[in-house]
Amino acid sequence: MSLVEGRPGRIGRVERATKETSVLVEVNLDGTGLVDVATGVGFYDHMLNQLGKHGLFDLTVKTEGDLHIDSHHTIEDTALALGAAFREALGDKSGIRRFGSASCPLDESLAQVTVDLSGRPYLVHSEPENMAPMIGPDYDTTLTRHILESFVAQAAICLHVHVPYGRNAHHIVEAQFKALARALREASEPDPRATGVPSTKGVL
Repeated sequence: MSLVEGRPGRIGRVERATKETSVLVEVNLDGTGLVDVATGVGFYDHMLNQLGKHGLFDLTVKTEGDLHIDSHHTIEDTALALGAAFREALGDKSGIRRFGSASCPLDESLAQVTVDLSGRPYLVHSEPENMAPMIGPDYDTTLTRHILESFVAQAAICLHVHVPYGRNAHHIVEAQFKALARALREASEPDPRATGVPSTKGVL
C-alpha cells in the first residue's frame, strides 16, 4: 500500500529496474514519518526507517535484489532510487531553507551532518577507522559511504558527514542516518520568510 498516493505534499516516486535489482521508492517530504521499507537487508531497512522517522518523511521502499550474490547491488540501487525520488520531490526548490545541519549522538558515537540542496552533487565523508567489517549477516560497513555517494549523485546535493568518534559500528552508522534525516528535514522545509528559489542564480 502506498503511503503517499492521494496525500498532499511534495512527492517523489521512482521505479528502477536492472538485471540485478527492482526498486520502488516513494517519498513525501511533507509527511509525518510513516515508513514502509523492505529491501531484504535487515540493518539497511533499520537505517531507512531512521531516515523516514527522524526526517518526518513518509517513505516507501520496496527492493528485490540479487541477495544470493551479496547485498551490494540491493543497497546501492536503493540509494540511487532514493536520491532520485528526493530530487523529484524537491521540485524547483522554491521557498525552501536550502541549508541544514544536525548533530546526533548515539551513546559513545557522534555524527555531524551539513547539507546544501545546491543542485551540485558533492560528498565529504569521514568516520572512525578500523570499524567492524560487518553489521549483522549482510551489511558491509564500507557501504555506508557508497550509500551516501549514490544518494548524493542522484539527489544533486552537497553533503558533509563527519563522525569524529565512536566505537560500536552499529552506533556509528545509525548516528549518521539520524543526523542526515534531521539535516535534510531542515534544509527541505519551507522558509516562511523566503520567496522564490534560494539562490542568487535564480535556479538550483
